[in-house]
Amino acid sequence: MSKLTGLPKRILIGRALQNDRLGETLLPKRIALPVFASDALSSVAYAPEQIFLALSVAGISTIHYSWWVGGVVALVMLVVVASYRQNVHAYPSGGGDYEVATVNLGGNAGLTVAAALMVDYVLTVAVSTTSGVANLVSAVPSLHGHEVAISVTLVVLLMGMNLRGVRESGTAFAIPTYGFMIGILGLTGYAAIRHFGFGTNMHAASSGFHLVAEPGHSNLAGLAMVFLLLKTFSSGCAALTGVEAISNGVPAFRKPKSKNAATTLLMMAVMAVIMMMGIIWMGNLTGLKMAGSNSQLLGAPSGYQQKTALAQISQAVFSNFTPGFYFIAAVTGLILVLAANTAFNGFPVLGSILAQDRYLPRQLHTRGDRLAFSNGIIALAAVAIVFIIGYGANPDRLIQLYIIGVFVSFNMSQTGMIRHWTRLLKTETDPAVRRRMMRSRVINSIGLTCTACVLVVVLSTKFLAGAWMSCLLMVVFFILMKAIRKHYDRVSAELAAAEERPDEALLPSRVHSVVLVSKLHKPTLRALAYAQLSRSAKTSTLEALTVSVDQGDTAALRADWERRGIEIPLKVLDSPYREVTRPVVEYVRNLRRTSPRDVVTVYIPEYVVGHWYEHLLHNQSALRLKGRLLFTPGVMVTSVPWQLESSERRRKPVEWSAPGQIRRGSPNRLQNRDAHRAGRGVGQDSGQSTSQSTSQSSKDSNE
Repeated sequence: MSKLTGLPKRILIGRALQNDRLGETLLPKRIALPVFASDALSSVAYAPEQIFLALSVAGISTIHYSWWVGGVVALVMLVVVASYRQNVHAYPSGGGDYEVATVNLGGNAGLTVAAALMVDYVLTVAVSTTSGVANLVSAVPSLHGHEVAISVTLVVLLMGMNLRGVRESGTAFAIPTYGFMIGILGLTGYAAIRHFGFGTNMHAASSGFHLVAEPGHSNLAGLAMVFLLLKTFSSGCAALTGVEAISNGVPAFRKPKSKNAATTLLMMAVMAVIMMMGIIWMGNLTGLKMAGSNSQLLGAPSGYQQKTALAQISQAVFSNFTPGFYFIAAVTGLILVLAANTAFNGFPVLGSILAQDRYLPRQLHTRGDRLAFSNGIIALAAVAIVFIIGYGANPDRLIQLYIIGVFVSFNMSQTGMIRHWTRLLKTETDPAVRRRMMRSRVINSIGLTCTACVLVVVLSTKFLAGAWMSCLLMVVFFILMKAIRKHYDRVSAELAAAEERPDEALLPSRVHSVVLVSKLHKPTLRALAYAQLSRSAKTSTLEALTVSVDQGDTAALRADWERRGIEIPLKVLDSPYREVTRPVVEYVRNLRRTSPRDVVTVYIPEYVVGHWYEHLLHNQSALRLKGRLLFTPGVMVTSVPWQLESSERRRKPVEWSAPGQIRRGSPNRLQNRDAHRAGRGVGQDSGQSTSQSTSQSSKDSNE
């Protein structure tokens, strides 16, 4: 089976890397930016659209507020990035928000952050891929109706790329990420040249329609208008997702890690703000109108399919340069899909840290063949696919679940950092260092104020729209992690070796060895010989055990046993209902009841086959027996393998000759060694092996 799956695995993932090559996977800033910042950069493709959509419920009269909302979102992003630059310097180990909250606020606060981040990472994959597919469908309408299949396929491809390693995936994704940045900046610059330089009027596809308010939302004023603006602001805060990923991925940077991570954070924030404000400016310039439903667009033709905001803007700006439109569509679709790569880098690292702290299964802590946390990558992809299928690959529905998790982690992290600086200030005496600490505490305090306000706004405006699902998932993850930690603690306490000699440390008084027998063939004879060799004559007993399901077969076995003169006693268990497993298990348990201090060792002969389909034809009774006996205290199960010919062919040695070996006529030592390992040194097999070896030697001599 390992050879059957090994070749495809090597082709898809690549050759395994040794532990000492971990340093080769560390990332320079130019690769770290697309790896960890693709989520934050890609969010500018749909965050402005969400702003226009949220304002559209009140009609055309509120569209001009998009400038103000976008400006506030940009300000909050800069504040959060400035706060996280303090985090990466203070906690560079990669724990990020989880470590900050755990160290400064306690274990439950850390688990709350971990649960929030895991939900956010899952939704990042789901929202990013479905948004990318939505942009692709806008450019290629014939793909409409296949969004779910395309999204799932893209998640699987991203999983495969990340299984090959962080550096490989980052190198592959760098070109689309930089292409998107160049494309948006080029689109903004081209629009500025056409508008300010040539006075060209550019019109989006929806600019000729009249946008009307939804029922009950016309002429909003007072608190209703405030609530609308707050809801719009919460939708625009989707641009802040992914900011925390860099603080969780500091160990993946080259040295100096903290400095490089902080620089990458700043680069990401500056680029994201410029691109987001540029898109909002172009949306107002081209008369873009986004609507929640076609009923809001008066003048739209029947069956009108609304394109994404960025698609309409690029079509208007590049009205005289069609390749530019398709370039923007291509790089936008790619960056939105590749934004999920941020989660594929953040979730496995967080899962590894949580597994090390015994809050998640230990399998998530180990690295795979390519030194990536493979189990975490696969788990993230599986859960994201469930969300994509469950929500029909609809990004507008999925995005309602978004943001909650990331702002919960923002708040806990900033609170933890304030406590961190306060604790250090109590013992620090150097005035210069104290000034730096106080400045950092002020920055984190401003960050906490901003993120707390955003969290309140998001909860109040999005909870009933779908954000309740995110909150429920956080609670489920929190309870699950507590239960896993409780299980591991209980197992550790049960397995801990006491200083005094406990009962478990005492040697058993006797060992009862039982060899299971079905037929008297080579595997049985090998198991009997091995049991005799392992037996201590003074402190153990040895017997063979068979279950009688057919009287004729049992009689033949007894006769053959006596004819061969085997000295080991053969015990026969009657089974009137033709069961094999139950009688053996009951017999072994009776031995334990009779002598509780004794140990029972059960030897089970098994076949070793070379083809996957042969596993279906052999060893089924042995598997059932082992599965039952594992839960019986004081019982040891020993498998005695017998390699069938098919398994010998599977591991056929490679022919090799030492220099001058053929000239000297020496036999092939590899064949002699393999013949000896296969047990061909006695009887008929030995003669066959010797004959083959002699024949080969003669052949070599003749040559």
